[in-house]
Amino acid sequence: MTVESGRLPADGVRRMFDRIAPVYDAMNRVMTAGLDQRWRRATVRAAVRPGDRVLDACCGTGDLAVAARRSGAGNVVGVDFSERMLERARRKAPEVEWMQADVLALPFGDASFDSAVVGFGVRNVEDLEAGIRELRRVLRQGGRLGILEITTPRGFLAPFYRLWFDRIVPLLGRVLPGGAAYTYLPASVRRFPGPEELAELLATCGFGDVEFRLFGGGIVALHVGEAK
Repeated sequence: MTVESGRLPADGVRRMFDRIAPVYDAMNRVMTAGLDQRWRRATVRAAVRPGDRVLDACCGTGDLAVAARRSGAGNVVGVDFSERMLERARRKAPEVEWMQADVLALPFGDASFDSAVVGFGVRNVEDLEAGIRELRRVLRQGGRLGILEITTPRGFLAPFYRLWFDRIVPLLGRVLPGGAAYTYLPASVRRFPGPEELAELLATCGFGDVEFRLFGGGIVALHVGEAK
């Protein structure tokens, strides 16, 4: 399993994100021209209702959990398997419950949450279907899941996308900590299901009324579904 193939074992992904934690937020702003925060707020609006008990899975440095808390959610729990990422998340919002855990084995009982969100994280899960089924398990019936993830655009933006993700982003990684992650990024996006395929997988894993919308000219997709 190699970085170039877009596949790493779970321990490899954890170590990689531990290394890039110091520059993770800055790289998100650069790679999305500052739009990632707007997309996170859209995810929260689509999936989270006021007073919800919310799970932010693969929470990274916690921006999506913070957005959920600010939206009027009740108790918010952020889970990630990178302790270095969680260290930064805790500084942003001590009122959020931050936990180190793997989305493939969440330490919660069935139907523990009213809603769940994942921002730019499911692409890194070793077994995507198992991860989605685990998210369904911890959601109550009728609970909503929102997944925000990079996707491969079609149409006029495709050449720019290839230049940016295949050339420029890996070059940036050469001068930043954990530079291998920025070679892994474009490869991981290429192997990730397209929007239609991910919608079908969500339906297979127990979600109904699945819809998706595209942002940034089709480079990012937001999927929302309701636990059946």
